[in-house]
Amino acid sequence: MLNKAILMGRLVAEPELRHTPNNIAVSSFTLAVDRTYGQDKQTDFLDIVAWRSTAEFVSKWFHKGMLVAVSGRIQTRNWEDKQGNKRKSVEVVADEVYFAESKKDSQPRRDDGAIPFDAAPSVSDFSELSADDSELPF
Repeated sequence: MLNKAILMGRLVAEPELRHTPNNIAVSSFTLAVDRTYGQDKQTDFLDIVAWRSTAEFVSKWFHKGMLVAVSGRIQTRNWEDKQGNKRKSVEVVADEVYFAESKKDSQPRRDDGAIPFDAAPSVSDFSELSADDSELPF
């Protein structure tokens, strides 16, 4: 049997880090993942759980709004709510979590999509290219 989930989406909120009674780190977060049907776009909000060092990595480096790639497995869990009703949850247990956008792409933007001046790269971030293009392969 095969149970493999590969997802890419944006974090809906800050990841929540907790520890079990045995001091094992567990992080929970929700990804907003788009799916398209023709021209219609719908968004699914999927619960993700990461354990141990992956949980600590996620809570330290990932924040609300970031584009994240997750590789893991789908798991169902039965539980009982405070009123005694039986519930079932479906979640993805993350084996690997990756940054899915460059640092430049994750910079804060205004409502019109522009990068604020204080977050834009400065002139010193660039270097001048030489005029000799004889070594270019094209």
